[in-house]
Amino acid sequence: MDRLAGADLEVGPTVLPPSLRARLGPIAVLAALVVCVLGLLYAGHGEPGGVDRWLVDPTADSVRPPWRRVALAMDFLGEPAGAATLIVAAVAGCLLLRRPRAAVLVVAGAAMTVGTATLLKHLVGRTIHGDGNLSYPSGHTAFFTGLALVVALLATGRFGLGKAAGTTLVLGAALVAGAAMGWAQVALGAHYPTDALGGWCTALAVIPATAWLVDRMADAPWRDQR
Repeated sequence: MDRLAGADLEVGPTVLPPSLRARLGPIAVLAALVVCVLGLLYAGHGEPGGVDRWLVDPTADSVRPPWRRVALAMDFLGEPAGAATLIVAAVAGCLLLRRPRAAVLVVAGAAMTVGTATLLKHLVGRTIHGDGNLSYPSGHTAFFTGLALVVALLATGRFGLGKAAGTTLVLGAALVAGAAMGWAQVALGAHYPTDALGGWCTALAVIPATAWLVDRMADAPWRDQR
């Protein structure tokens, strides 16, 4: 019985659709490069850069009701309680659809994305509103974008979308989620615009790699010997 269960997991749908592997790889590398370049440019800074000032003043709240309430609601989804709620809901949905590998990706993807963003914050040392507030990259933006990427990847595999449709769905979901959370973070004065961009690119770099790793582990040769 255990052997059969392991086999079911192995041959089950991959979380990184084969149709997207060749396309998401270069995108992930480019995103990682952007994260590194921005990190080097703003390492140790405590003020907005030229791009940040050109877009918006990120040191003061720039929205008023009712849009401020929308921004606060978005921000909550990146806080521990809101993020945990989203993760539990996503895992439950995966299990109801009998996609245990997808459930693993939801948890692993969120952990890897937030963990990477947190590590980068300490390495880069960029701050906002004082030395104690590390800002680059935006963890909220990274998490929300990462979760959207996971959902889009799973939808691509489940509906058997081709390269063009799958790529459009995945990048479109990432763009919408990243723009929404990035806007909220900048509007509330919690991050600079380039922090949000860094968080968005962090998710684009981490999620495809995590999905590939989950597939590799699920299909590991040692399972055949159980």
